[in-house]
Amino acid sequence: MEDLKKRKLDEAAEGNGEFASKEELRFLIEPLAKPQLVDLLAKLGSQYPSIAEEIKSIASADPVHRKLFVRGLAWNTTSETLRAAFEEHGEIEEGAVIYDKATGKSRGYGFITFKNMESTQHALRAPSKLIDGRLAVCNLACEGLSGTSSSPDLALRKLYIGSLSPEVTTEMLLSFFGRHGDIEEGSVAYDKDTNESRGFGFVTYKTAEAAKKAIDDPEKTLGGRNIIVKYADSHKGKTGQPPFPAGGVPVAALPMTPGYVQPGKAHINSGPPVGYAYPQTVAPYPAAPYPSPPTAHSPYPTQGQVPYPPVSAKKDQLGLPPTQPVGMNNYPYYYPKQ
Repeated sequence: MEDLKKRKLDEAAEGNGEFASKEELRFLIEPLAKPQLVDLLAKLGSQYPSIAEEIKSIASADPVHRKLFVRGLAWNTTSETLRAAFEEHGEIEEGAVIYDKATGKSRGYGFITFKNMESTQHALRAPSKLIDGRLAVCNLACEGLSGTSSSPDLALRKLYIGSLSPEVTTEMLLSFFGRHGDIEEGSVAYDKDTNESRGFGFVTYKTAEAAKKAIDDPEKTLGGRNIIVKYADSHKGKTGQPPFPAGGVPVAALPMTPGYVQPGKAHINSGPPVGYAYPQTVAPYPAAPYPSPPTAHSPYPTQGQVPYPPVSAKKDQLGLPPTQPVGMNNYPYYYPKQ
């Protein structure tokens, strides 16, 4: 293959200095790797303006290279406000904030499509932009959320800021933490319904060193309050243990013996059905009975009942006893009425 390429080049050099057809150029270009093609086109485009214009027109024809995804928008940001914020980079073909169909409220992100790719590249040079009091971030829509915010060192650059005063705004938050380094993204968390501060926020630096400076800084007073500054991942309470798979905590299987099959019940295992053995065997009790407890001896001998003769009082003609009987302690004793 290499010898054939050299022969083609030698034949072209021996001729009028130009390749005879596009087929010969395609034959030479097809085996080249992508980095080689990129370097070749960049070199030719810098030397020949006509080639540069052709490259721009082909690249701008695909909206993938011109569409931006903008996240971190305020709940009250409208499509008009979003377009006005990006008009400084070039002419906009389309721009809109995405709203929830059920509630009609903003979902906190939107899209911007420029008419040419140069405007898109210019906007990406400064991806962070303050819109309606919140620092929004943009990247190519084809990248989605896999842009700069999902870099491997994001856990070392993103900070959680807690105990914020309700009067602290996003501008105040960014101004306070901007002294430690360049901020890529940051905002106070606002309630979606009331648009009031929730008392915390997030700040993402461009470097991990700037985030560490913010944590080590002893001065942590903002808006008249002592604020909390720590890594956002530590605020989530991660312990570093691998999560359990969906469906619950794994439990060791308990050994079960085959037994009575319940009608209408499906068994997970493909083996014989498991359940309670029927009928169940019960171990017999020992034959020797328990001895009866000893009987306590009575301290006194038992005595029989002593009969007493019945007593009847004599009544006079008026039906009253002749004398009033006297009981214990000289209290009168009364007979029940007969």
